[in-house]
Amino acid sequence: MQLKKFILTLPIYLIFISATAQQLALLKYKGGGDWYANRRTSLPNLIAYARTLGFTLEPDQAVVESDSPEIFQYPYVHMTGHGRVYFDEADVKNLRRYLESGGFLHIDDNYGMDTYIRKEIRKIFPDIELKELPADFELFHNFFDFPQGLPKIHEHDGKRPQAFGIFIDDRLVLLYTYETDLGDGWESYEIHHDPPEKREQALKMGINILYYVFTH
Repeated sequence: MQLKKFILTLPIYLIFISATAQQLALLKYKGGGDWYANRRTSLPNLIAYARTLGFTLEPDQAVVESDSPEIFQYPYVHMTGHGRVYFDEADVKNLRRYLESGGFLHIDDNYGMDTYIRKEIRKIFPDIELKELPADFELFHNFFDFPQGLPKIHEHDGKRPQAFGIFIDDRLVLLYTYETDLGDGWESYEIHHDPPEKREQALKMGINILYYVFTH
């Protein structure tokens, strides 16, 4: 199954029109980590915000397992958590095939995932280097402008926020965001009590990611 194609029109906002609305998905993975960490409000809030800007999306998120063929139904898959991640051989083959076929995986470290996820990314792409994205990369300037690159949402260890990517034929197919925690910024105010400007930054960065997915 191939990902549905988008047709781009240009009224007040850039609007994505397809035969049916697209659905975004949250990745359920093995290893014991809390893949469900932000399940209640994070991706649903990003979807709701995207819909106000004209993105044709289903209002609810799906949950898809890393070895499931159903992953090919979703143009964007979000992955988060705090702990251990493990991809077995079936996961690795399925995820690589999905990404080579036009899919997009966004991994957002919820704090504590970094030690594990870098090893698992290398399993999927042993032949492709995970590279840091510079501040002038188009992902940070396509729908909203982020002159400094990836915004800092949560402090964690106080390190600078970094975005890393895997490219296939000059297309970013895997995005790993570290020391920012966009997903927490997408959550409803009562979860983390982030100030409005931080939540707005996180949501706008999320829109830039979706815009890149739907135009590449």
